[in-house]
Amino acid sequence: MQIIAHRGASGEFPENTLLAFEHALAQSADAIELDVFAVAGELIVIHDHHLARTTNGTGSIYQYSLAQLQQLDAGQGQRIPTLWQVLKLIQGKCWLNIELKGPDTAAPLLALLNKAEQQLGFDCQQLLISSFNHHLLAAIKLKRPDLKLGALTASLPLDYAAFATMLQAYSVHCDVSFINQAMVDDAKARGLKVFVYTVDEPDDIKRLTGYGVDGIFCNFPARSRGVLNKKPAI
Repeated sequence: MQIIAHRGASGEFPENTLLAFEHALAQSADAIELDVFAVAGELIVIHDHHLARTTNGTGSIYQYSLAQLQQLDAGQGQRIPTLWQVLKLIQGKCWLNIELKGPDTAAPLLALLNKAEQQLGFDCQQLLISSFNHHLLAAIKLKRPDLKLGALTASLPLDYAAFATMLQAYSVHCDVSFINQAMVDDAKARGLKVFVYTVDEPDDIKRLTGYGVDGIFCNFPARSRGVLNKKPAI
């Protein structure tokens, strides 16, 4: 089972910051998950479009210029990073799950990935693009069929993982509160990977190991790794 650092090592460091990503790498996470919105055509790494929960700003990101947003404190003196900064930090060190949050993120992402391939030699096979907005995923697949897609759901659909098959996705991403063995079995039968969010409790980790899921998004990567590696008592 792979350990995916949810917004970086966000249980210990400010989420979606370079500091959280650096510590996720130091904790040997298999992958890092992050969230992006587009402001003036630039992709910034933040989970909410309102600023108050994760920064010292107020209001919406859309009320600020990019320069103004980058002056805000995202915790422990960290700034809101751009996706470009993150690609330069992470490339080759682990794989990366980019979750599209804003409605206008697909085109800027494709442009940025083209730039990263040309200027950084970035390997886009190390990327997984996910979203709850399945229209965005379909648009990306149309333009870049080589990119891996992760289809997100916060429910347990009647037809299980059929929606992910329709999107030609690589993986289905499920809420820990709704995932069950039937969903995992259906996804696996369709050739999909199964990743589950957000998983920090040992009993959930053990349950999902039993289901045979491929990875978990967790806020404490090292701690979750320790649970996986812990041998049962005799």
